Amino acid sequence: MRPTTKALLAISLLTLFGASAYQIAAGLPPLKTLATPIKYVRVEGYFQYLSEEEIKSVLLPQISAGYWEADVQAIQQAVSTLPWVEKVSVKRVWPDVIAIQLMEKIPYTRWGSDKLVTETGDIFTPKDLSPFLDMTIIEGPEQQQLNVLETMQGIKTTLADQSMSLTEFKINSRGAWQIKLASGLQIQLGRTEPLKRLQRFLRTLSLLAPEKVAAMAVVDLRYPNGYAVAWKPETPVLEWNLDNSQEELATPKNN
Repeated sequence: MRPTTKALLAISLLTLFGASAYQIAAGLPPLKTLATPIKYVRVEGYFQYLSEEEIKSVLLPQISAGYWEADVQAIQQAVSTLPWVEKVSVKRVWPDVIAIQLMEKIPYTRWGSDKLVTETGDIFTPKDLSPFLDMTIIEGPEQQQLNVLETMQGIKTTLADQSMSLTEFKINSRGAWQIKLASGLQIQLGRTEPLKRLQRFLRTLSLLAPEKVAAMAVVDLRYPNGYAVAWKPETPVLEWNLDNSQEELATPKNN
């Protein structure tokens, strides 16, 4: 059986290199050493934010070589450096085409002042942030972005039950939460059971007159049995019925 295996291997090699062998016999260089220019670069994919200029800027230095000399892996790496590229594959298509398939990232929300983040937690910096200024801004530890995204979704769901919408959600280095609503209201939630604190606060809103809720500028929920309110500057003096509304005025716990 061993001679048969060698024979099959020899036939395979002869078949593979037969054309080049013919060129050498004719006194010509092998096919791969002939200058075969790249005539077309075909880019396929559905994308909204990637521009033709961006793609050209990284492709041109890579395709100046011939069809055979072009480094497919280098082309793939170069295209992958574009902020909006999620996935890319590159291949040669005979006789003169480099085919590129792209998948564009889908922004889920904003991350900090100048970045976006996908639903899978990929943080990137686009050149133009203007189309996404209405997205919720979140900030938190970048190593925990998936947990932050999941938490943000829970907050959005909780607020939606009260016809409120979230515009900012921040988790500082100590793990304390802070949110801002579309109405401008800022809410300090602290570190200890922040979602339960938010739910408790929202339940109290039905006990307050709408003008009182609208007049709130900052609410601090870092109290064990209540919360503190800072009012908007133009808010008139409000009279509170202490029999119906219990608000703790002691210094809040730093948690």
